[in-house]
Amino acid sequence: MSAADDLQQYLTARRTAIDTALLASLPSPPSCPSAVADAMRYSVSAGGKRLRPILCLASAEAVGGDWRQAMPAACAIEFVHTYSLIHDDLPAMDNDTLRRGRPTLHVIAGEAMAILAGDGLLTEAFALMARQPRDADATLAARKVRVIEIVAAGAGAAGMVGGQAIDLACITPDAAGTMPPPLDAESLRAMHARKTGALIRASASAGAVMGGGSDAQIDAIDRAAAEFGLAFQIIDDVLDIEGASANLGKTAGKDAAAGKPTYPALYGLDASKRMADECLARAAGALAEVRLADSRLLQIGRWIVERSN
Repeated sequence: MSAADDLQQYLTARRTAIDTALLASLPSPPSCPSAVADAMRYSVSAGGKRLRPILCLASAEAVGGDWRQAMPAACAIEFVHTYSLIHDDLPAMDNDTLRRGRPTLHVIAGEAMAILAGDGLLTEAFALMARQPRDADATLAARKVRVIEIVAAGAGAAGMVGGQAIDLACITPDAAGTMPPPLDAESLRAMHARKTGALIRASASAGAVMGGGSDAQIDAIDRAAAEFGLAFQIIDDVLDIEGASANLGKTAGKDAAAGKPTYPALYGLDASKRMADECLARAAGALAEVRLADSRLLQIGRWIVERSN
């Protein structure tokens, strides 16, 4: 079996386990009203790459842990990611009508219910991490608290929410109708380190913590995941130009049409692709420091760079 086929088998198996766990973790009537339960399920069940939960489980395995111990954190992170997509697609944000190959939630259920579904997923994520896995000892309880802190930081105002705020400010005129100046290279990278990279880093770090990794391993995985996050955004920007909506599962060309800052706009397509490869090389170096270069993590990094959607 080739390395590519082996990776695809791994990804398929983990996606299947994640999808099953996600649906089992969603609240349902009578614990919550059916309208919001259905709205949350609609978006969570739409599929997607499941990159973040897969990265969480793979990080737990990389440090020698049981990936099943990291599954609640993996599901919680996917809840957070899905909430962010629901809110990003709203008319007040990106105003998109296609996500994961399906109409966006606000198109199906209305803006108010989409907001509530996103709110529900975000809060359920933290309830899930607090609740599972059941504390068998003080060590596991301490790991869970650390993971909750990691995910909160990655998802909050210092992370993903802050990045989205910067993104919005880039395309929002002031009171006089003047558009802000375009972001330079350093500012673009800083924005995406928050908007995209922070939750990807949190996913990997959370898995390493739940897997019982050493501080050195957790730090190296965090640095590698930061590179994966940057590579993911660069390739996302490339695909926004080169991809088709049918393959991407979302509207192609929308970032350029909205005048958003992107890596191809700043560097060009070829240079952007080289930058993604350089991210992968730096990630490999970080993982090699703790003898994890042969783990699934670097394979997942290559998948990020070589993907077509």
